[in-house]
Formats: sequence, structure tokens, C-alpha cells
Amino acid sequence: MDIQRRERVADQFSRIVVHGPTAYFAGLVADDPAQDIAGQCRQVLDKLDGLLRKVDSSRSDLLTMTVYLKDFEDYPSFKAVYADWIDTNNLPARATVRADLRDPALRIEIMAVAAAGRNR
Repeated sequence: MDIQRRERVADQFSRIVVHGPTAYFAGLVADDPAQDIAGQCRQVLDKLDGLLRKVDSSRSDLLTMTVYLKDFEDYPSFKAVYADWIDTNNLPARATVRADLRDPALRIEIMAVAAAGRNR
């Protein structure tokens, strides 16, 4: 089966890897880490929406998400933004963990896996 690696980031990783009808998305972070957790979360989810479209997919096709929070005090704010964004009729499996992120200003990073291509 063919593996497509898209949006290479330097010599480090691919932002999207598609294998068959499944798309894997690298960890996504906010472009503006000066934002609070809600702002960063919206930036990351908007970025994920854009990547989902690139593989002919959507929020409804998400299979799993892993959310990394710098501080669990941010969980209620994350949960509120996420609740407004996610398709509640098609919830993915999800894990939320506390983690040190590469930039101390980053509050959140999200990895995701989705079914790809509307012709599946």
C-alpha cells in the first residue's frame, strides 16, 4: 500500500502522512504562543481543520486525538474551546496528558489521526 508523506518540515518530519484511507497528523502548535490557552487552542484546531481539508477529510472523520497540555490548570479552557469545535455526533477517541513542550510559551500541542478521502 502506498504511503504519502506531505508537508515536510525541514529534515525533521512530515506534517501529514497518509497510508491507505488513514491520515496521521504531526503535533500541531499555535503560531502565536503569546495567546492564552483558549487562543492557542483555537489556532491549533484551525490549523487541524486546514490539514484535514488537504486530505479530503473533516472533524467528523477524526479517529483519535492526543492533546498535550503544559499545565492541567488549562484543562477547563481547553475543554470549552474543544466542545465548541468538535463534532459531538462523531467523537474521536482522545487522550489528554501533561507535557513539557519545546517552547515554554506554548500551552498546547495536538496530534490526530483521521479517515482520509471522501471516496473510501
